[in-house]
Amino acid sequence: MSARIHPFHGGLVLDGRKALSTRTPPAPVPLPERLVVPLHQHIGAAAEPVVEPGQRVLKGEPIARAAGYVSAAVHAPASGTVVAVEAHPVPHPSGLSAPCVVIEPDGEERWHEGCRGTADWQALAPEALRARVRAAGIVGMGGAGFPTHVKLNPGPGRAIHTLVVNGAECEPYITCDDMLMRTRPQAVLEGARIMQRILGARRVLVGIEEDKPEALAALREAAGGAPDLEVRAVPVRYPSGGERQLIHLLTGLEVPSEGLPADIGVVCQNVGTAAAVRDAVVEGKPLVSRIVTVTGGGVAGPRNLEVPVGTPFSHVIAHAGGYTDEAARLIVGGPMMGFAVRSDAVPVTKTVNCLLVAAREEVEPARDPRPCVRCGACAEVCPARLLPQQLYWYARAKDFDRVQDYKLFDCIECGCCALVCPSQLPLVDYYRYAKSEIWALERERERAERARRRHEAHVARLERERAEREARSRARRRRATDREARQAAVAEALERARARRTVQAEGGHAEGDGAEDA
Repeated sequence: MSARIHPFHGGLVLDGRKALSTRTPPAPVPLPERLVVPLHQHIGAAAEPVVEPGQRVLKGEPIARAAGYVSAAVHAPASGTVVAVEAHPVPHPSGLSAPCVVIEPDGEERWHEGCRGTADWQALAPEALRARVRAAGIVGMGGAGFPTHVKLNPGPGRAIHTLVVNGAECEPYITCDDMLMRTRPQAVLEGARIMQRILGARRVLVGIEEDKPEALAALREAAGGAPDLEVRAVPVRYPSGGERQLIHLLTGLEVPSEGLPADIGVVCQNVGTAAAVRDAVVEGKPLVSRIVTVTGGGVAGPRNLEVPVGTPFSHVIAHAGGYTDEAARLIVGGPMMGFAVRSDAVPVTKTVNCLLVAAREEVEPARDPRPCVRCGACAEVCPARLLPQQLYWYARAKDFDRVQDYKLFDCIECGCCALVCPSQLPLVDYYRYAKSEIWALERERERAERARRRHEAHVARLERERAEREARSRARRRRATDREARQAAVAEALERARARRTVQAEGGHAEGDGAEDA
């Protein structure tokens, strides 16, 4: 495969505004009075709590176990006392609450005795390494939070030849990955080597955007010219950090529609995930904290902070100088793919990479959408080579069969189409709506199918029980008939015997009478 860069279709060059938060290295955030740790911080099933109110826990101690294969364990971010296991608001566009474990830290920061690593990880089998990753509760830290142990187990028939490590971080404002690569390049690459061993990949490709020269230099120096590990600069073009786009940039390979990178022999992991894997295996530390970018014109001191999971947004923002008078909106993530929250009381999770406190001038004013003018600008910038206009029409018409014909689920919701739309159409909102409706319909179909199977099983059971009752009834009738027949036969035999005796008796009397007469 060629070492050259393979540009992807579409995309945009955006004002990155990265310098706001890269003036100082990441610093730790002091513990808040309470940590609110959600049980659902990842794609898949929510974890199940294993602690109760009043229980003492140590840092890194499991407080919730994975509920199935596609799930992730949750650990205590600090030593202290569990004060509640209850619902709290969590960072989600809906603003709804979800089950959380509330911990009151004791300030001692004592680690759980089970948090033990090994520097000689090369001596461990891939299965043992993957088990450690799973036990540490590691999820993807650059996206939706897919459990890492699942991605590191592509399954039989999928030979992985390339591990792609994503350091592109293309969305404006976000710099947590950049600062991680600058300050901990060895940890990133050692984590990549561990994942390479688990996957059995022949090579590792690290992709970093060209506007991160310090990170590029740090990782190239840490790589030391290894022949199977290459750090490449990719163009500054959003969304180069998308999984499919970065894989194409570095390898020229196309992930098939509605397929997975593993289908073409590639696995992609974020640099933050790589560092977390290294910490879990080498130091025995589960994923209990992460670097978060706090930035925007609405915060006094934009910077990156090392934040324990469960820390309220308000506490994090306070340690970045607090709000300014210009603060207008609080966004989780970046301006393109992030979402606004109404309260800063919600906690940091494993997937929260940025708190963007947008100033009034940074917030796009709300405008009424106008009719589509069919300019085609949306299709020109779509990195997935979709037809956003057609997706919009069918999503708006609730024609969910046709919208899937146009590959709705290949949309990565990057927002490029909506940004360039002269009619200000909320295109991505329509796509998300269509996806959620399709998922809801699919769940309803699954429920209906389960109900149908249960009904059929119930009817079959009733029919089987009826047949069994009839069989038993027939058997009883047969037995009764047989018994009656036997009884009749016996009665008939007895009657015949009595008749014979009677005949014999009468015959004997008749002879005696004749003799007497004679």
